[in-house]
Amino acid sequence: MNILLLGAGCREHALAWKLSQSPRCTHLFIAPGNPGTAHCGTNLPIPATDFEAITNACRTHSVDMVVVGPEEPLVNGIVDHLHTQPGLESLLVIGPAKEAAQLEGSKAYAKAFMQRHSIPTAAYREFTASSLDEGIAYLRQCPLPIVLKADGLAAGKGVLICQSHNEAITELGAMLTEAKFGAAGQTVVVEEFLDGIELSVFALTDGRRWVLLPEAKDYKRIGEGDTGLNTGGMGAISPVPFADEAFMQKVITRIVAPTIAGLDAEGLEYTGFVFFGLIKVNGEPFVIEYNCRLGDPETEVVIPRIGNDLVDLLEAAALKKLDSLSIRTDPRAAATIMAVSGGYPGTFRKGMSITGLDAPLPAGSILFQAGTTSGADGIVTAGGRVLCMSSLAPTLREAVAQSRTALDLIRYDGMYFRKDIGWEFADDKP
Repeated sequence: MNILLLGAGCREHALAWKLSQSPRCTHLFIAPGNPGTAHCGTNLPIPATDFEAITNACRTHSVDMVVVGPEEPLVNGIVDHLHTQPGLESLLVIGPAKEAAQLEGSKAYAKAFMQRHSIPTAAYREFTASSLDEGIAYLRQCPLPIVLKADGLAAGKGVLICQSHNEAITELGAMLTEAKFGAAGQTVVVEEFLDGIELSVFALTDGRRWVLLPEAKDYKRIGEGDTGLNTGGMGAISPVPFADEAFMQKVITRIVAPTIAGLDAEGLEYTGFVFFGLIKVNGEPFVIEYNCRLGDPETEVVIPRIGNDLVDLLEAAALKKLDSLSIRTDPRAAATIMAVSGGYPGTFRKGMSITGLDAPLPAGSILFQAGTTSGADGIVTAGGRVLCMSSLAPTLREAVAQSRTALDLIRYDGMYFRKDIGWEFADDKP
């Protein structure tokens, strides 16, 4: 089977690493990929958002399956596009159709979906520029803190937690009348603040049936102890110590099963991964957000723990045969630590030479690349989140320690990574 994977980050490198291990993968193409994915298959210089070039690549390379990594092409309708192309009628596409992808593309759409299907989530209201005065009046009576979310895709930067009513009113105005988050903020969702601990749960679905993947927890803040600015993710762990069998049964019964049933009931075409961004409040699970693809950096701990052939799983989803499969999970713990450029998530330099990429890694450790590119003198940095190290070990403590040790083999100017991933789980604190 020839497979085309869309995307260029650590998530896609982890998927490429896993797909390339399958004896059923004849040839793997990655568009556009990165220097790391080039070790797993053939990179194609095609942006993941260039639908026509992707279509041509499917024809040129006799592609049998397309796996969509990032959210933007999904929200923009890549699945619908490929399903309507002459000569590609038998192409298997892993990802939801455009309408179903609005679960991530629009916070208001997702909240209304949850409301229709009685899925536990924070109370909310939505406002536009035409209802700004109503929104201000609503904010004045909201308990603090107040959560404001840009309705559309904002590259992970469209969520604000306001500590005062004046701050919330100012930010609502900036989003709706000053385009603080561009078109993504033309509608703003105001949410009740939920105080708890977060985790990520993933399902693979064919739109009716589903299988649950290993859960994970990511770490968004730049500073140790979860301090400082939010980032695209500084690390992740799996499994999550507090997500015991009783809690996960609540997640399945109250959230996962009703979500998939809702997709089916509403006739939404959905083949692929559903990301449930959850929060545990007083022992109960609530949905913070949906994503219509795997998360990053969670993918880098979830994928290594899956014992199945990933091609088999994806094909079963595409052919509506998921009921014939179950997930085999590696009992070991996984931890990934992201190395970023100095100054990230603010201003940072690019083009820093990276050394140590070919160093032998400890058994159980895997290096995944993200913001890298090929320079005149080798691989150099090309983004804020540069690469990550994932490790499998008998305990979370050991997995975190091994990833830290393995990252010490890598060097580039300004390199920074958190040394406290998993810090809040005292028994496993490195």
